[in-house]
Amino acid sequence: MVTSIPARPHRPSLTLRRIRVAAVIVTLGIASAVGLTGCAPSTSTPAPASTEALVAGDIPDDQVFVPVTSASGAFTVSVPEGWSSATVNGVTTYTDKLNSISVEQTAVATAPTVDSVANDLLPHVLASRSNAAAGDVATFTAKGGSGIHLTYTADSAKDAVTGATRPDAVEVYLFWQGGQRVALTLEGPTTADNVDPWKIVSDSFTWTGK
Repeated sequence: MVTSIPARPHRPSLTLRRIRVAAVIVTLGIASAVGLTGCAPSTSTPAPASTEALVAGDIPDDQVFVPVTSASGAFTVSVPEGWSSATVNGVTTYTDKLNSISVEQTAVATAPTVDSVANDLLPHVLASRSNAAAGDVATFTAKGGSGIHLTYTADSAKDAVTGATRPDAVEVYLFWQGGQRVALTLEGPTTADNVDPWKIVSDSFTWTGK
């Protein structure tokens, strides 16, 4: 009797099976990597917002100053480059945003003193400003000469758009020579720190001898 032997099922070769297994492993690896990437929290940290408050009226540390000569040719003084200027009633004013530098030359027979400024000039100045309060009156010596230094606070000019004012700090340096007095006025917000820029300006004042 002839016994039939059932046909053996076709099985892929060992090489082909290895290729298929490798493909499955690669596929699972990719899927696993994608899943981890999608679920893992981001490791990047956003840059913290700057907490430094910029004070309105602060003159930048890198501000450039340029010397200017008065219309009379009697003196020179350095002012911040790029500031606008205008001359009204003999007073030349340089401005930028909230700060200003004013220069006025007048004929005065005698040199100002602490007493004359405190008793005569300062009250007149305060009366011309809103909410003005006197500060100090003292002598000073700068690179370009000596004189009288006075300080006070007052309301700024009204904003052209809002009409609002702010408290300003004002410094005035009075230089005198040969019957001519020059008032160098530096003004800006009381909250600003412009000690160094104002010193550059006041130290730059020089009589030319004309």
